[in-house]
Formats: sequence, structure tokens, C-alpha cells
Amino acid sequence: MRVVAIDGPAGSGKSTVARAVAARLGLDYLDTGAMYRAVTFAAIRRGIDPEDAALVAELAREITLEVADQVVVDGADATIEIRSPEVTRAVSTVAANPDVRKELVARQREWARAHGGGVIEGRDIGSVVFPEAPVKVYLTADDGERALRRSREMIDLHYDQVAADIARRDHADSTRDVSPLDVAPDAVRIDTTLRPVDDIVQQVLDLVAVQEP
Repeated sequence: MRVVAIDGPAGSGKSTVARAVAARLGLDYLDTGAMYRAVTFAAIRRGIDPEDAALVAELAREITLEVADQVVVDGADATIEIRSPEVTRAVSTVAANPDVRKELVARQREWARAHGGGVIEGRDIGSVVFPEAPVKVYLTADDGERALRRSREMIDLHYDQVAADIARRDHADSTRDVSPLDVAPDAVRIDTTLRPVDDIVQQVLDLVAVQEP
């Protein structure tokens, strides 16, 4: 099974790079962060408090979830809704839920088996979900660059608010007890600050060429 693991914090360029690498390699692409957002969205829609660990975990086990070009939750297209400020504020709480992580990691591994591998991005792909992946990349960028990128994506939010949200998520994701945001020991760190996307994509493809001759 051919897996390219791409991890990193919010705004580091994971999605853009992972999609491009997948297209170049002819592999399918999975955004695992969208899965946690989808569970968060479903909880909010059903009136479940994201802090209610047991109910959210039960929800994660029972919902139907499709993550591709569109994110479909229980048959409804939630592609736009999962990126809302309300979901963004609550997703770290849901992602820190050990039972939610257990369920979604199982789904991620099943997705990879069904697709014969893929380019998979998230925060714990190389460290937890696919520690045996031959290519592991950890993308990063300076805080200002990451906030600027996200503020361009979320035009309804001011830069300062986006920067504060990123700092809060960085802390929450890095300090959670289960599968924290971390750099796998054998991952290659790539700083994307002020670098053209094509250069970063080529660097990842070069790593793939070395590891998968």
C-alpha cells in the first residue's frame, strides 16, 4: 500500500501541497482534518455539546461520512459548512476526544486499504495513523504567513482573529493527550514560508522518488 503522509499545523499548506502531489502521482487524496470537522459539524447540527465526549464519540461511530472533493455527512453536502467559524472554534475539542480519534483513525486506515494507499494529510498521519509510510513530510511556516493564508481563505474573519484562532488550535493540538500534533522522527520538515507551491510539491515528489524507486 502506497501512502504519502503529509502533516503540519493549520495554514502550513498541507491541503494545497497534498492535492498537487496526489494529482502528480496518480493517487487519491484524503483530508483527515475534514473528517474531524465533519464530526464537529454533525454535533453542532444535532445540538450536541462538543464538550460532551461520550455523545460526540457515539455520533462519530454512527454517522455516514464521505470525504472527497465534497464532504458529505449523513447524505448532506457539508463542504462549506465544515469550514465555518463555529466549527473551527470547536474542532480541536472534538479532535482531542480519544474515542473520536479511535473511530476516525480506523476509518482512515480503511480508506487507505480501499484506495490502495493515497496522499493523506493531517496532524498525526506519519506519527500515529501510518507510522510505516515510506514518505513522511511535516510542513510548517512562520505564524504570520500561516495566519495570512487562512485569513485569505476565510474572508469573513479579520486577520487578528484568524491569528488568535491558529495560536489557540496550535496549543490545543500540540498538548492534547491522544495523538498530539507532532513531527514523526523520520519525517522531513519543510518550511513553506514565502516559497512557491510548485517548489514544495517538487521537493515532496523528489522524496517519493528516493524512497519509492
